[in-house]
Amino acid sequence: MTKPLVLQTDFGLNDGAVSSMYGVASQVAPEVRVADLTHGITPFNIFEASFRLAQTVRYWPKETVFVSVVDPGVGSKRLSLVARLKSGHYVITPDNGTLTHLADLYGIDAVRVIDERIDRLPGSEKSATFHGRDIYVYNGAKLAAGQVTFEEIGQALPVEEVITLPLNPAVQTGQTITGNVDITDVNFGSLWTNIDEKLWHEGFGSHYGDRFAVTVFHEGQEVYHAVLPYEKTFADVRPGAALLYLNSVNTVGLAIRQGSIANEAHLSAGPDWSIKIVKED
Repeated sequence: MTKPLVLQTDFGLNDGAVSSMYGVASQVAPEVRVADLTHGITPFNIFEASFRLAQTVRYWPKETVFVSVVDPGVGSKRLSLVARLKSGHYVITPDNGTLTHLADLYGIDAVRVIDERIDRLPGSEKSATFHGRDIYVYNGAKLAAGQVTFEEIGQALPVEEVITLPLNPAVQTGQTITGNVDITDVNFGSLWTNIDEKLWHEGFGSHYGDRFAVTVFHEGQEVYHAVLPYEKTFADVRPGAALLYLNSVNTVGLAIRQGSIANEAHLSAGPDWSIKIVKED
């Protein structure tokens, strides 16, 4: 029985790169259903790719194969991996930190290293800069179709040797929580932190209508400060007003109703963006 194959890249859709990956998958295993996670990852932004995988994986069946290609080191000595998550999903990606959020949220059960010299699209041996087409989707389609098992791909790599990025976990100290701004909701400009629902509600004792002093930092420098209410949904404030809320992955977000807090306050997200939230008396 075939499994879904889900693709994520920073390629965009303005040329033939993504279509060629679909073509390879179709040649290798025409029976496999191919879907897109996104091809709009900010170019070279490994942290963003890591987050988007963690945001999405849980909603796909076990044994779904994800191919994630955000690969500024393509053609270098960095490894190409197939990871089996403890959730039962598979991820094929460069060993550059893309597995960070998945390792933290689900755990990695085992890892194999693809032999880039032989486990690749026939005829692609002279190509060094399009591993998404020549290696990753080629192996992903074979795995999704059951033409190869996980154990038959390359050599095992100890899980502890997989490269990960710093996550800056959320911490509560009294009436203050500090954390990271992990990602921007790209269509609406809200900011999503790594402060989860349990810490926010049970640890911090937050309730709808409470107000909080919110400070955002970039590389340790304060770039935004406001006192914001915590509300259940955007409709609980007037259009143009800012608020705190729980987003669709159950972490604390900052938003402007019918506006973009990222654009209006010149804010972004990633490992260099942190947040401090203090409960107002």
